[in-house]
Amino acid sequence: MNIPILTGLAGLADDYDLFILDLWGVVHDGVTVFPGAADCLRRLRQRDSRVVLLSNAARLSTDVAAQLEDLGVEADMYDWLLTSGDATADAISARAARAAPGADGHDDDAGPAWFHLGPERCRPTLDACGGREVALDAAELIICTGLFDAETEQAEDYTELLTSAVARGLTMICVNPDIVVKQAGKIFPCAGAVAALYEELGGTVERFGKPFPIIFDRLFAQSPEIPRSRAVMIGDSLATDVRGARQSGIDAIWIGGGIHAEALDMGPDGQLHPDKVHQVAEQAGERPRAVLPWLSW
Repeated sequence: MNIPILTGLAGLADDYDLFILDLWGVVHDGVTVFPGAADCLRRLRQRDSRVVLLSNAARLSTDVAAQLEDLGVEADMYDWLLTSGDATADAISARAARAAPGADGHDDDAGPAWFHLGPERCRPTLDACGGREVALDAAELIICTGLFDAETEQAEDYTELLTSAVARGLTMICVNPDIVVKQAGKIFPCAGAVAALYEELGGTVERFGKPFPIIFDRLFAQSPEIPRSRAVMIGDSLATDVRGARQSGIDAIWIGGGIHAEALDMGPDGQLHPDKVHQVAEQAGERPRAVLPWLSW
């Protein structure tokens, strides 16, 4: 396996018309925009390239856009933003629209009855889903946007709750397929970790977001004039970003300084070692077109 190690994106920019960028681990770390990322976005836009931000965030794109603005990523730096929260809300609200009114004839009783597992900050996503929030013992499905408190909890803390849900045959909707996220140098579990445990316990999971082709298909539906051969995914996760690109028939550029930085033995100077790059990629069964230490031009 030979994965070129590049210092910037400029050398490959002419090969693509559509640049799909992950956010967390590529553009920012949840607290700060990475040096060079904003400049890279501006340069792509100046070239008339189409720039789409694709995030596994369980929040709606409107909420994420507001956060990006606060971080210094302005709306004119990209063409479109799509989140897993958007995709989930659209899918669940469609189910609610198809459902018959409740027994008392009120429309607000229509739609799936769901139990929410995750932080309160995802409330706008839940509101957009429609249906009704209920206690677990009355739920038809679980909407998992994460852990109640990812700073102090792990997925295993929910084993008893999840075992009960499995016994009731509830499907879990996993809004964020990421297993972990790296925020300001610390690793926190995500909804994907809870979903993985739920499956281990015998439960059924539906996931929205990368690496699953449905979210890429939605993205390409917005840009039908651009062939997939002229599109590239730029992300830090081999399991979601790079794998999602491969499964959707597009190239991928891997950002080494994100979630895999420790496994790559990447130092503060951004140096990547070819042997480590190949070893980590091979273990994941992925082969990105190239790897950069960070997103930069």
